[in-house]
Amino acid sequence: MEHEQVCCPRFNPDQWDGKEIVWKDKLFLRDRVISFLHIPLNFGSVMKKNMSLIEATGAKSEDVLVLSDENSMWGADVYISVAREVPDRRMVTLSGTFFCRVFEGPYSRVGVWVQEMTHTIAEKGKQLGKLYFYYTTCPKCAKKYGKNYVVLLAQI
Repeated sequence: MEHEQVCCPRFNPDQWDGKEIVWKDKLFLRDRVISFLHIPLNFGSVMKKNMSLIEATGAKSEDVLVLSDENSMWGADVYISVAREVPDRRMVTLSGTFFCRVFEGPYSRVGVWVQEMTHTIAEKGKQLGKLYFYYTTCPKCAKKYGKNYVVLLAQI
């Protein structure tokens, strides 16, 4: 049997679920993916292009974090954490306090997860700001590990 390659590290939900994280000017490379009804059409090619640039310029962060801002049915902004600026790419910083919840299951459940997160934030007496999605593994690795974890990060 051929050994299948794993490109994504195994995700530990305990490090994220129910935690608040604070970022001050956390640096990300920002790009855009094309979607159809929130289903990304070119996510893989956008990631490959950007990761190649990040690695070629020595900007890969110790723990690569990829966030998605699902701000349209027709596209999403993707944020890739970096250790330093990547020339000729759009760089942004994120600052704030974020409450995290880990969900597991098919992407078709995202709407339910958003409702649960919204309810959780309201129960905490907080105001929900921007909502980011952290897809912890690629689909191949999620299948290999048998778990499809998605972290919702709610700015509070």
